[in-house]
Amino acid sequence: MKLLLIVLTAMFLQQTFATLGRSLPPIIAPAILADLAIDPAWLGIYVAAAALSALLFQLGCGSFILRYGAMRMSQVALVLLGIGMAVATAGPAFLFLVSAVIGGGAAAMSTPASSHLLGRYSPPRQAPLVFSIKQTAVPAGLLVAGILGPWLTGLTGWRGALLIAALSCLVFAAMLEPLRAEFDADRVPTQSFRLSDFHTTILNVMARPDLRRLSFACFAFNGLQTVFTSYFVVALVELGHGLVAAGLVFSVAMVIAVPGRIFWGWLGSGRVDPVVVMCWLALGMAGGTAMMALLGPSWPLLLIGVVATILSATVMSWHGILLSEAARLAVPGQAGAATGGVLSFGQLGGLILPLVYSGVLIATGSYGLGFAVCGLPALVVGIVLLRAEREADNR
Repeated sequence: MKLLLIVLTAMFLQQTFATLGRSLPPIIAPAILADLAIDPAWLGIYVAAAALSALLFQLGCGSFILRYGAMRMSQVALVLLGIGMAVATAGPAFLFLVSAVIGGGAAAMSTPASSHLLGRYSPPRQAPLVFSIKQTAVPAGLLVAGILGPWLTGLTGWRGALLIAALSCLVFAAMLEPLRAEFDADRVPTQSFRLSDFHTTILNVMARPDLRRLSFACFAFNGLQTVFTSYFVVALVELGHGLVAAGLVFSVAMVIAVPGRIFWGWLGSGRVDPVVVMCWLALGMAGGTAMMALLGPSWPLLLIGVVATILSATVMSWHGILLSEAARLAVPGQAGAATGGVLSFGQLGGLILPLVYSGVLIATGSYGLGFAVCGLPALVVGIVLLRAEREADNR
């Protein structure tokens, strides 16, 4: 139990810093876009580049986790995140794409690495709750980014905010070093990396119906989450609200995701079938994004906050239940590879849906309609999971 608490704490903090590093640029994007005179619709390109990099990193990180250890790869992820944010401050807009590639790939490694460790130390029955507690680090990181990002931007400029966040990632990476002896003891130094690992990871996930459904769910969930975290603050600012106020509404909504993730994990730990829980989450996401379709300048911040809270309780709260299922269904010793394979479909969603949002925004000029369109895959997933569960009950 002591080792579980140590690794859970370490991975919680690691995920918090990883989320901070990846989400900070979109959170303070209004200041960056204004300074560099870039159209907000192009933010989708940045997000898509990060998602494409994350897709490749997650498909290939399984072998590196086995060879170097999950704790070492967690450190590598944090260092790369710091470098990525520092690169973005150099000036030209092109370097933001370079930053997106570095930071997106680095952040993507953090979840498979932590899943590998938690899969080793978590009691199977309590795994959904343990994974959900660890994944509360994502809204925690978003909360920090939403509150401190605009404040630091006002105090030091957007470049100063990114450099401070970069330094914090590097410092915490160094702090993880004493834990390697214990938590990287299972590493396999002879494990080699092959280009075929990308293909093998996809085939292993797609060959099984249960993992295949999880992968498609991850596509819809992560894609919608990426749209929400990337465009929500920008949408509010474009509708006339200040950056600090928009960041505060976003941060308050993120608070709901913390108990939300724990609740869904607790519910899926032997009380309700995890597939049923994910079905409820998917349908809730679809409903919340449908409400966002009505978003307009006349909406008061309080009403926007209510809708954001609904989205936070669903769009931002699915991770623990889905990841624990992926780890449970994995071949023993391959939890990192299995979750990486499932999450790679999530990164594909994070690549495609922001581009869809950008396309809708360019075509219609509506910030709300884009959310509704990007919520349609979640609706499909909810229906598919509901049908699969009914078929399982009838067997």
